[in-house]
Amino acid sequence: MKKIHLYSDGSSLGNPGFGGYCAILRYRDHEKVVCGAQPDVTNNQMELLAVIEGLKTLKEPCDVTITSDSSYVVKAINEWLPNWVKKDFKNVKNPDLWKAYLEAAAPHRIHAVWVRGHNGHAENEKCDKIARGEAEKLQQKQKER
Repeated sequence: MKKIHLYSDGSSLGNPGFGGYCAILRYRDHEKVVCGAQPDVTNNQMELLAVIEGLKTLKEPCDVTITSDSSYVVKAINEWLPNWVKKDFKNVKNPDLWKAYLEAAAPHRIHAVWVRGHNGHAENEKCDKIARGEAEKLQQKQKER
């Protein structure tokens, strides 16, 4: 099973507001960047969407280490999801995104690791810059309309 590192971050200009996400997937010396933006979203939604979109690019089952500065995403993946599934996501925020995560994650072995944001972690800083840039581009497009 290939060992993949997935670094992710999400950004929201306002909460909710224009949001951007970025995932950097690394396998050996290969790197792939996945990014995008949506209007009227929260930071947590973008943090999670970065992971989902990153996982969706994998073409075979992998051993994936997700590195994120979102304790919401990391704790949910490592601890909370089994109970959320048992209670059918009752009183859980973003159930559609969590269901999409479960579908994207199903073929893989996943472990999530938390890193402090804006603390010099190279990939986290790069993801943050790209995610914020995506949100700003979308915001600018809307202003030009």
